[in-house]
Amino acid sequence: MKALLLIDVQNDFVPGGALAVPEGNEIVALLNQLQPYFDLVVATQDWHPANHKSFAANHAGRQPFEEIELHGLAQVLWPVHCVQSTPGAELHPELNTNQVEAIFRKGTNPEIDSYSGFYDNGHRKATGLAAYLFGRSIASVYVAGLAADYCVYFTAKDALQEGFDTFLIEDATRPISPEGFERAKADLENLGGKIISSAELLSHEKAPQPA
Repeated sequence: MKALLLIDVQNDFVPGGALAVPEGNEIVALLNQLQPYFDLVVATQDWHPANHKSFAANHAGRQPFEEIELHGLAQVLWPVHCVQSTPGAELHPELNTNQVEAIFRKGTNPEIDSYSGFYDNGHRKATGLAAYLFGRSIASVYVAGLAADYCVYFTAKDALQEGFDTFLIEDATRPISPEGFERAKADLENLGGKIISSAELLSHEKAPQPA
């Protein structure tokens, strides 16, 4: 059984959003095309309180993209984004959610950031995603969404640690930094992950049955 993980396909991460990933909107149609090829589709959603400590605005004299230490962890300071119950936190309006069986919200604790869909950045608290996937007899996960070099990468890395066969769908994600994405891909491959293209799924996998 295989699952597609749609990572943070939210308004604030596409052009026009508060923390826009270049060309982030361009993956949405492909994500919709891929969904019927999977046994399970789940999504993650950044869901920050307004006082989240990852926001530069909550640190006097700090600017976005500076790095600080926060509770013993390196922390990039971000523009305010994906604040709970705001339009920027909503899933992209063109993303088909009919097949999405569950949405796992992350980053809700104001004291620690959460890039991965499985854990916060300190691995102090699980989101429940791994248990959910195990409960659905999922053996393989395919990770796509935004941004490639942050939340997608850390989700894939944790999926490997949890024991899932893990695939990153390269053309179904976009990075903040292309150089950072190259490093992330190399790390995932060193850990046993696989980097694939959507064409490998769409051409070789069994075609979905009509509903």
